[in-house]
Amino acid sequence: MSRIVLAYSGGLDTSVAIPWLVEHLGAEVVTVTLDLGQGKELEHVRARAIGAGAARCHVLDCRDEFAREYILPALQAGALYEGHYPLASALARPLIARRLVEIARMEGASTVAHGGTAKGNNQVRLELSIRALDPSLTVRAPARDWGMSRADELAFARARGIAMTGATDPVYSIDTNLWGRSVQCGVLDDPWQEAPADIFTLTREPAACAGEPAYVEVGFEQGVPVSVNGVAMPLVELVDALTTIAGDHGVGRIDMVENRIVGIKTREIYEAPAAVVLHAAHRDLERFVTGRDLARLSDVVAVSYADLVYEGRWFTPTRDALDAFVARVQQRVTGTVRLKLFHGDVRVVGRTSPYAQYEPALATQEGGDRFDHAAAAGFVRMLGGPVEIAARAGAHTDREAPSVPPAKV
Repeated sequence: MSRIVLAYSGGLDTSVAIPWLVEHLGAEVVTVTLDLGQGKELEHVRARAIGAGAARCHVLDCRDEFAREYILPALQAGALYEGHYPLASALARPLIARRLVEIARMEGASTVAHGGTAKGNNQVRLELSIRALDPSLTVRAPARDWGMSRADELAFARARGIAMTGATDPVYSIDTNLWGRSVQCGVLDDPWQEAPADIFTLTREPAACAGEPAYVEVGFEQGVPVSVNGVAMPLVELVDALTTIAGDHGVGRIDMVENRIVGIKTREIYEAPAAVVLHAAHRDLERFVTGRDLARLSDVVAVSYADLVYEGRWFTPTRDALDAFVARVQQRVTGTVRLKLFHGDVRVVGRTSPYAQYEPALATQEGGDRFDHAAAAGFVRMLGGPVEIAARAGAHTDREAPSVPPAKV
């Protein structure tokens, strides 16, 4: 009997995939589940996999590795897909692929499988990562092959005695990890409809939050968040703490229509309280300690990094090169950022760093001003030189002079 190692989330697609692979391919199925901070979702994942027909179920605690090796590089790069999405699900996929390949080798399996669908991004992210790590493996995507609707899948599961209670909401497709949640399908398919309040679990309704704002201070050392309100803590613990604090003030809700890898647009709801706070804090501090040119180049890298992660190109020389640039910039990203949380909004209201390029004596309008005012006239004259040259050359004569209304007498 052949053996297939399946990336198993415990949700509907992968639970149905176990008996489907057994029945259609006559294979023994071994599942792999990574604890990436899903919390209660993993309480019965092993029993669920075995109950669905898996021969064995590997459950691996990868929270620290996920935070250090995947979340942190993306945070330092400022990677937000299309300016908003902190890439929680996308960042998890290369780690899942790595463990899937390792378990396949350990189990002596030549085939791996995943729950990605034909329209989804995960099929691309997982398969590109698997091919980069071990091109000899065969990859199967049952949900891409079977052609069942969500209702069909539920009927398939019931017919085989697979209990899905607590495993997934049949209305929505949900993915959760340490860095945030993503929710899609159901009423969310209508981009005009407001997301129902019951889909949010990490954030309070902003209008129902406390009447007074909260202030939180995040400390960084060389681009690594190391403390919250002066208390040092490991990265996983820090992300958990900020998820609680920011979520309690309604911070972290993202409603966006994004461009999927396969070329269609989709409406996604994200909850990422810690990610929203940390990205705001890190971006502000990085600009506080870098000059304009480097900050703008970092913005270009941020877009490239986000696209790379979103499209599943984690294990590539391109990411290695971008990481080298980002690491160089992070050497001076040390300091503390103060943020104000209020009714779903987060704002940076203070920052300090031993490497700040902000000099009060140059910026002040009060006493102690050390700016060389006498040099300003010459600077403006030099800066405006090309403008004057263009004007003398008649570069703008093709434009009509603005009409001036006659003065009223």
